[in-house]
Amino acid sequence: MTNKYIFLPHTADAKFQAWGHNMEEAFMNAAYAMADVITDHSKIEPIITKRIKITSENQESLLYDFLEHFLFLLDTKRFFLSEIKKIKIIAKKNKFLLIASVIGDGYHVKYPIKTTIKAVTYQEMFVKHERNKVTVQVVVDI
Repeated sequence: MTNKYIFLPHTADAKFQAWGHNMEEAFMNAAYAMADVITDHSKIEPIITKRIKITSENQESLLYDFLEHFLFLLDTKRFFLSEIKKIKIIAKKNKFLLIASVIGDGYHVKYPIKTTIKAVTYQEMFVKHERNKVTVQVVVDI
C-alpha cells in the first residue's frame, strides 16, 4: 500500500497530513500515520478485532476522538493497530457518527516502539474537503 500521509516538520511534536477520496479514507490514513509514529503498523499481526463507535459534534472532534481512541486502546489494552477493516462516517442532526472495525495485536516485545504519544491535540488540526479529496492535519504530543 502506498502511504496516503506525510509527516511535516514540527519543533517538538509529530505533525502529519493524511488524505483520501472521502472522510473515511482520510481518517483511516490518519490512524495509520499516528500508528506509524509509535511503531511500524504494517508489521503488526492482525490477531485481535475491535469495534469502535464514536459520536462527535463536528468533523474535527470526530477525528480527535477517533485517534484518541487508539491511544486509549494502546494504554488500556496494549492494542496496536494493524488494519482498519471497515469505517463508516454518518452525518446526522448536527452530529457525526463513526463506526469502524479494526484489527491488530496486543502488546508484545516483537513490536519495537519508536516513540510514545501522550495525546492528540487540536493544534493546527483541520479537515479540508476539496474536489474528490479530503485532507486532514493532526499534531500529536510526544
